[in-house]
Amino acid sequence: MIQLAAFDIAGTTVDDHGNVYRALEDAVRENGVDVSPADLQTWMGADKIEAIRALLRLGGTAAEPGTVAATFERFRAILAERYAAEPPTPFPGVVEALAELRGRGIKVALTTGFSDDVAAPLLESLGWTVGEGPAHTLDAIVTTSEVAAGRPAPYMIHRAMEKTGVFDVRSVLAAGDTVVDVQAARNAGAISVGVLTGKLTREELEGQPGVVVLDSVADVPVLDVTRA
Repeated sequence: MIQLAAFDIAGTTVDDHGNVYRALEDAVRENGVDVSPADLQTWMGADKIEAIRALLRLGGTAAEPGTVAATFERFRAILAERYAAEPPTPFPGVVEALAELRGRGIKVALTTGFSDDVAAPLLESLGWTVGEGPAHTLDAIVTTSEVAAGRPAPYMIHRAMEKTGVFDVRSVLAAGDTVVDVQAARNAGAISVGVLTGKLTREELEGQPGVVVLDSVADVPVLDVTRA
């Protein structure tokens, strides 16, 4: 039986209207760097500082620490502006799915390529809280501020296990909408689920080894997650 379900945020549980993509692209482009859609997609879901560093290099620009830091600050500012203009909202059925899973005794955590200072106001805007019992939405949240490396490293999933007291990775389901999401789940030893609420097609997600593809996180409660 599944004891922990760990979900990505933007594009997976929350519809941010593509603003993370656009903010990251625009912040990098301000350095005079061209950003290809394929490279942008490759680095979505990853730690945003690592993504900026990679996209600068792919665009032929030296990813000096000062440039990376300044670009990350621009990413944060652009994203805040766009979230204020177009607030993120949960995908249909997601809040109900999280509540159903928790009602069954399954711990629910969010993992994200955002740092604490980006994730906290996003969750506050949604009214999502962390704590025990039905008055709260989540049992834990893990950001890149807490781990040595973001996705596709497995550390955020393992940190979610620490926070929720889950010992056996075989009892963990991890879901996301990007390639690095499902790779992180596989690297963690968890059941890897890809959802179609992001930018990737079913065919693109099914091209990843061992992934279960669902239309949405809303479908997770009816997934047969029994595992040998």
